[in-house]
Amino acid sequence: MFDHAAQDPLLHIRNLSKRFHTSRGIVHAVSDVSFDIPRGSITGLVGESGSGKTTLGRTLLRLIEPSEGETIFDGTDINKLDGRALRATRRRMQIIFQDPISSLNPRFKVGQIVAEGLRAHGIGTISERKDRVATLLDEVGLSSDAISRFPHEFSGGQRQRIGIARALALEPEFIVADESVSALDVSIQAQVLNLLLELRERHNLTMLFIAHDLSVVEYLCDQIVVMYLGRVAEIGLAQHVYSSPGHPYTQALLTAVPVPDPQAARDRTILTGDIPSPLDPPSGCVFRTRCPIADAACATNIPAPVKAGPAHQLYCRKPNVQN
Repeated sequence: MFDHAAQDPLLHIRNLSKRFHTSRGIVHAVSDVSFDIPRGSITGLVGESGSGKTTLGRTLLRLIEPSEGETIFDGTDINKLDGRALRATRRRMQIIFQDPISSLNPRFKVGQIVAEGLRAHGIGTISERKDRVATLLDEVGLSSDAISRFPHEFSGGQRQRIGIARALALEPEFIVADESVSALDVSIQAQVLNLLLELRERHNLTMLFIAHDLSVVEYLCDQIVVMYLGRVAEIGLAQHVYSSPGHPYTQALLTAVPVPDPQAARDRTILTGDIPSPLDPPSGCVFRTRCPIADAACATNIPAPVKAGPAHQLYCRKPNVQN
């Protein structure tokens, strides 16, 4: 079992922001986000569509350039790297994309797709790359004859396994899994989640798992980060966040998780209205326009972090930690 207290952070994320300048104005996609990702852990990043999860994940890898802030990876702020230093660091950080169809080049055979990173970084001979690809495909549960086949010849779950093999090719230390099971059937989701857990143990991987399905995140993740409209609402160990949610947004998300028993009593927290536009986020607490306990003071200041327990904090003026 993962021991959060025994691990030092592989990533320190400090005051990270990303703003997009558009013809309609400035989109505040990620705003002043700070948290740590412990080495060897799986951190879940959850929130509604439009909360900034994918933008944050891609900004951590510098697939999107940050507007400001620090992403300190193993002691180095990667936002200050360029050239060879950035290229070398990118070998240690990879991504598994959400859509296993659009993320695989339909003109490439699987062997070419998985070996693409090896070729780009000049690793190994042609024969060595072929052997490496065969090993990776076996590791993710695909047969060696997949090397000579095209992505359209595989099911959705198999295509996602190809994406996982590609992410592992360069032996990274950190992987961002961006909604990597959301497009799969439930039974296939379970297989892919178990595969990710096995790979984490086998390769000592650290992961950021982006999802909207909180039941999946509870099963897979050691730590949970809840985002709303580009800001962190709550962060803590998975067992603390699920057993004692303190932010009203987290509480609402958890009451919306389906339960298998249709007769079970549910005490749902229904949020009114839609998530505001990141072009014009509310002042103060960005959740206040939908919050059932907000008052006039919530519009004045951005809430400071409040400690709700060991390794558990939330951003709310009126926290109500449930036990």
